[in-house]
Amino acid sequence: MGVTGSTGPVMDRDEVDRALARLGAEHEAIETSLLALQDHAGRRLLEGAELTGVTRERWTSTEASITLLWTYFDAYTDALRSARDIRSRRRWSSREDLVELTELLSGESVTVAGSASATANAPTLHGSPTKLSERYSLHALVDRMNELYATSLDMVVAADAVWSALPARIDLLAAELQRTRRLAHSVGVRPGEHPAGDDLERITRILTKLREQVVSDPLAFWQAAEGSSAPGGGRPDTTVYDREARALEEVRREIDAVLTVRQDAEKRIVKLRDILSRADRTLAEARTARGEVLAKIAATEVPVVGGPPTVLQEQLAAAAEYRRQAQWHRLSPLLESLEQKAEDELLRARESLTAVTAPLAVRAELRGRLDAYKAKVARHGFAEDALLVERYEKARRMLWSAPCDLRAAEQAVLRYQHAAAELFGGLRVSEQGVPEDDRRGPGA
Repeated sequence: MGVTGSTGPVMDRDEVDRALARLGAEHEAIETSLLALQDHAGRRLLEGAELTGVTRERWTSTEASITLLWTYFDAYTDALRSARDIRSRRRWSSREDLVELTELLSGESVTVAGSASATANAPTLHGSPTKLSERYSLHALVDRMNELYATSLDMVVAADAVWSALPARIDLLAAELQRTRRLAHSVGVRPGEHPAGDDLERITRILTKLREQVVSDPLAFWQAAEGSSAPGGGRPDTTVYDREARALEEVRREIDAVLTVRQDAEKRIVKLRDILSRADRTLAEARTARGEVLAKIAATEVPVVGGPPTVLQEQLAAAAEYRRQAQWHRLSPLLESLEQKAEDELLRARESLTAVTAPLAVRAELRGRLDAYKAKVARHGFAEDALLVERYEKARRMLWSAPCDLRAAEQAVLRYQHAAAELFGGLRVSEQGVPEDDRRGPGA
C-alpha cells in the first residue's frame, strides 16, 4: 500500500484481487446457505401453517429477517459486481481505480434501502434502532447477514424438529389409544362405569389438545440446549406426551387384567363353587359328628357348628350374573375377594370338624393304646393274669359303651398299664401311659 485515500491506505492491485477472491467465495457460501434456507422443509411448513403463541411471534420476526437477508444479499451482490467491473476495466488498474476499489471494498460503501414493512420486525444489529436505509462495509454486511441467518435458521430448525418428532408420535399413540378404547368397550370398561374408562377419556382429550398445540405452536415444545450457540441446538419437549403414554400403558395393563378375568372366569367360578361346596359338606359332617359326640361321649363340651354363610353364596350368584352380562370390570374385583373368602370359609369348616371330633379322636387313641398293651401282655405271657384281665375288661367296657366318660376311661387304661408294667419288672409308666422301655425304641 503506497498511496492513501479517504478510507486509509489504498490497496494495491494484488490486495484488491485477493479481497475480490475472498468476497466472491463468501458470496457463493452465503447464496448457497440462503437457497438452502429458502428450500428448508421447516420454512415451507411455517409459511403455510396457522401459527399461534410464541411460534407466531418468532416467525413474524424470522420472516422479516429472511426478507432483509435477501435485501442485504442483493446489495452485497451489486457491490461485488461493481468492484469486479472496475477491476476489469484495465489490466493494470490506475490510481483512481485503486482508490475507488479501496473505498468500495473497505469503506461503508453499501447503502441498503428497505421499506418499513421489510425491516419493522427484523432484529436490529446490537440493539440499534431500525432505519429505512443504512450504510455498511462489505465486511459488516457479511457479519449482519450471518447474524440474521443464524437466528432465522435456529427458529426454522427448532420448529421443524418439533414437527418431525411429536405429531407422528402423538398420532401413533392416538392409534394405540383407539385400539385400547375398543378393547376396553368390549370388556365393559366405559367412562362413568370404570376408572380406566375415565382415564381413556382424559388421555383422549389431552392428546387431541396436545396435537393442536404442537401443530400451531411448535416452539412452545422446544427446549434449547444450554450453552449451545449452534442453530437448532436443543430437543423437543416430550414431557406431556411421555406422561400420557405412561398413563395409557397403565390402563392397558388394567384392561389386560380384565381380559384375563374374562378368559378364566368360568373356571374360577366353578372352582369357587367347589370350594364352597366342600366347606358346606365339611360343616354338615361336623354337625353330624357333633350329634354323635354328644351321644357317645359323656361330660364333654362340644363346640357349636355354625351354618354356611349365605353372603358368599349370594356373592357367587352375583359373580355368575356379571359373567353372563359380560361385566368383566365388576367381576374381576369380586372374584378376587370371593376366592380369599372361600378359602377362609373352607379352613373354618375344617377347624370346626377337628374341634368337634376331638373327643372321638381321644377315645380312638385310648382304644388303640389299650389294645396295644393287651398284645404286649400276651407276648410276655401274662394274658391269663386275673388282675390284668379284670382291669382290661373294665377299661374296655368304659371305652366301648355309650356315653363314654373319657376321663374315667383314661384312668382305667392307665391302671391297666401300671399293672402290666409291674408284671414286666417294675417299669415306670409315663404320664402318657407309655413304659419307659417302650419309649427307648423298638429294640428296647
